Amino acid sequence: MKQTDLLIKTVKENPKDEKSINAQLLIRAGFVDKIGAGIYSYLPLGFKVLENIKKIVREEINNINGQEVVMPSLLPKENWEKTGRWNVPEMYKIENEKLGLGWTHEEIVTPLVKKYTSSSKDFPKYIYQIQSKFRNEPRAKSGLLRGRDFIMKDLYSFHTNSEDLNSYYEKVKEAYFKIYERCGIKDKTYFTLASGGEFSSAYSHEFQTVTDAGEDIIYVCKKCGASFNREVFENECACGSKEFEEKKSIEVGNIFKLDDKYSSVFNFKDDEGKNILMGCYGLGITRVMGAIVEVFHDDKGIVWPKEISPYKVHLVSINADAEEIYNNLQKEGIEVLYDNRDKSAGEKLNDCDLIGCYLRVIVSEKTLKQLSVEIKKRGEDKTQIVEIKKLIGFIKNEL
Repeated sequence: MKQTDLLIKTVKENPKDEKSINAQLLIRAGFVDKIGAGIYSYLPLGFKVLENIKKIVREEINNINGQEVVMPSLLPKENWEKTGRWNVPEMYKIENEKLGLGWTHEEIVTPLVKKYTSSSKDFPKYIYQIQSKFRNEPRAKSGLLRGRDFIMKDLYSFHTNSEDLNSYYEKVKEAYFKIYERCGIKDKTYFTLASGGEFSSAYSHEFQTVTDAGEDIIYVCKKCGASFNREVFENECACGSKEFEEKKSIEVGNIFKLDDKYSSVFNFKDDEGKNILMGCYGLGITRVMGAIVEVFHDDKGIVWPKEISPYKVHLVSINADAEEIYNNLQKEGIEVLYDNRDKSAGEKLNDCDLIGCYLRVIVSEKTLKQLSVEIKKRGEDKTQIVEIKKLIGFIKNEL
């Protein structure tokens, strides 16, 4: 993509109404446009990042036999009255139509799977979607971390016994950590015991990514590394230790066992007349995007991890023609953003750092005299001079 063709406008100053780093940088770098509190448009760069996250999530959930569907965002009042959740404050409602906007989908997926299964032999089933959710969030702030219109992956599992549910629960846990590893945040993310809330009578588990921008507080055991949300923290770990480290964090996913909370309402039973058991597994796509920016940035801009970067290469021409290099990179299937604008070197380099693509490739009169280019990874100081004839191989090796 040539930068002259891209729908983008970078901004030097932080927006006055945004205090969070992720919102400031994503707006300044041209990834998102704010429409209202907790509501954003995702511009071409932001869309590519979201698609990269979705791709990772799909691959890892498909690897544990998830089947993707798309359920409606308009939800009938009748289903929600059955579970007693029609009047929850989180739901936006269209009262005259007796419809609500989807903020979660237990009331839809449970009767759906019941309709398309007929015996115990049909289980287990694992159904997920990646979809926009609408939540009447009273504290719509912190950029993408707390939105009213956001994108989430919600997975629901259906089982005939608790052993099978427990086994799949562990598989989801492993899959989530693979997702966070590929997104670059695994080393800062803790599997955290939390309250079950309205979804579960017991406990749930959250995936909490440590950052100073976090709104949550977790306590990490210094002896065994177990993590607890402050809602359930009891000053002593199961390992016997009473020494903990307090950390601020962002919840980037949560999983919990629903057991028969919803299957009992919809009379969803197995061949023996026992209620089907369920698990629910949420992961915020847009929230992960915001968390990545909070974790990976510097005073110049965003530092995207490799798999998440909107373009793998940002090709910057400084008083030189890089058209042939751009075309060759494209022919090799390398995602490249080509800054071909008639701007000063300083403005181009500042925008390059602000946008934060994984690799920066500079073509200048000086490098062309050496039949070379200058390459630097975003977030690192080290630069390398690479011959143009070796550029494709060098980049592919880095990717």
